Amino acid sequence: MNIGPYTFEEFKEVARKFHGYPAPGLLIGGYMVEEAKKHLPEDTLFDAVVETGKCLPDAVQILTLCSYGNGWMKVIKLGRYALSLYDKYTGKGVRIHIDTEKLENWPEIKAWFLKLKPKKEQDTDKLFAEIREAGPSLCTITPVQITSDFMGHKHMRDIGICPSCNEAYPLSDGAICRGCQGEVPYVGGSRDVVREGCVVPVDVEDAVGKTALHDMTRIEPGVSKGPEFKAGQEITAGDVCRLQQMGRNRIYVQDESVAGGMVHENEAVQAFAERMAGEGVVFKTPPEEGKISFCAASKGLFTINRDILERFNMLPDVMCTSRQGDILVDEGKSVAGTRAIPLHISETVFRNALSVLDEAPLFSVTPLRRGKVGILVTGTEVFQGLIEDKFIPIISGKVERLGCDVVASVIVPDDREAIANGVKELLEQRADLIVTTAGLSVDPDDATRAGLVDAGLQDALFGVPALPGTMLLTGKIGNVDVMGVPACALFYKTTSFDLLLPRILAGQTLDRKSLARIAEGGLCLNCRSCTFPKCPFGK
Repeated sequence: MNIGPYTFEEFKEVARKFHGYPAPGLLIGGYMVEEAKKHLPEDTLFDAVVETGKCLPDAVQILTLCSYGNGWMKVIKLGRYALSLYDKYTGKGVRIHIDTEKLENWPEIKAWFLKLKPKKEQDTDKLFAEIREAGPSLCTITPVQITSDFMGHKHMRDIGICPSCNEAYPLSDGAICRGCQGEVPYVGGSRDVVREGCVVPVDVEDAVGKTALHDMTRIEPGVSKGPEFKAGQEITAGDVCRLQQMGRNRIYVQDESVAGGMVHENEAVQAFAERMAGEGVVFKTPPEEGKISFCAASKGLFTINRDILERFNMLPDVMCTSRQGDILVDEGKSVAGTRAIPLHISETVFRNALSVLDEAPLFSVTPLRRGKVGILVTGTEVFQGLIEDKFIPIISGKVERLGCDVVASVIVPDDREAIANGVKELLEQRADLIVTTAGLSVDPDDATRAGLVDAGLQDALFGVPALPGTMLLTGKIGNVDVMGVPACALFYKTTSFDLLLPRILAGQTLDRKSLARIAEGGLCLNCRSCTFPKCPFGK
């Protein structure tokens, strides 16, 4: 049975030249490609999606114009031996895959495909014979509609010149290329990072009369830790014994430094700190031992640019660490620290680090606004007085502890129109944050969300990867924030509402990505004695 324009033996040779050897998966893939092409209308301009990175992409590239390089073939590694060919304009096409139920008549193919016996025990001649005889009968083909995510081709991203290595790279990767950020898969090359080693220490007895190049710490276990000698301090004869007691038999002094092309730790870390500190974050100078700490200038929400923090820490010889982001911090509290790790870092690393930090500040502390809160309780049983309302005091307590004022509270029945009218009433009271409770479960007769939509709810996000409080809702009605609190807030002291309320009051715009990050740390342990926020929940 032929594979396109080739006999089976001819295609084996083509596969050998292209792939290195005539892999069974490539031979079967040839049949799959040709069979899929038969099910497309004649003269269709098609693209391909391949669901494995092994062998099958080569079959596509041999038998069609689609390749990974021209963007007409996309490889998504789902681990399934399948491919789809589809009209590049409409997305209509077919998917073909090896059907395991059809392998029963082909024992050698089945043993190879399902890894039922070691490769050395396989009968290669029999395997090739079965592949030639079976052809596309091993497969099942079905019509598909490709989603918009895979339609069309990605435009070339903006290209810039990396200020570190002077090579071209996509600007979307950051201020410097990913290679200079530390992601290279090799060592060596013409641009190796120069590490400490050009600064030569001297024996402590020979340091008398010279100037210390860096701070030197004295530690008394359980008592104190701090710099006994400061950078720039002149070493005297009386200091020799103290240095030796500290375990310092050799030290670095300025007149012995030959640190050409290097940047001192204190100079480097101060330059870093000036770029890292955003609004509401302060730090003290001069640095000590190449280290600077950051504090909150006022009470507010501490936020981190996580992408920049990660890229900075991918560089060698520098570091920055912080408290968890998106938490409330008090004025004067420590929030982060940075340092240059060795005594000197290379100018290359220094420039790279500054380039990363030039994008935006790393840290900021944003004061919470004094929100005007309107509370909307939905529930016919509460409206009729059959059940005492518990939500209003709970929500009032939480928002007032954050400095907000409750301007009005409304109780309405489970009715779309009543809920929409309740929202209108709160808006008339000039509420800039509406907190609604109940009616957010999976029951089909819940009217809360529908009523909010009728009232103008937009940009709604429903569901948070946190327990308790998964069924939380956020959105906007005009410029007014809306939060829907699930009924679990009646039972649990702390829920996802407590995690997100400060962020909304700090003016953050929540999206799916920011909510998804809550998943790590989003499991409350329901401790008998709750210590939130001094606990791991939401961190």
